[in-house]
Amino acid sequence: MIKHLEEMGCVFIRHGGKHDWYQNPKTKVSQPVPRHREIKEQLAKHIIKMLGDEG
Repeated sequence: MIKHLEEMGCVFIRHGGKHDWYQNPKTKVSQPVPRHREIKEQLAKHIIKMLGDEG
């Protein structure tokens, strides 16, 4: 998940409790990303959609 976000151009912002925060520098949208080995596919799609260029 993290590798895919970084390939999209997203950058790490900070650590949260159980999440890391990533931001798309083009759109300035930030999104928490769970720090788990596995996350549900629906959540992954939501994060990618929110951090994509369309926002």
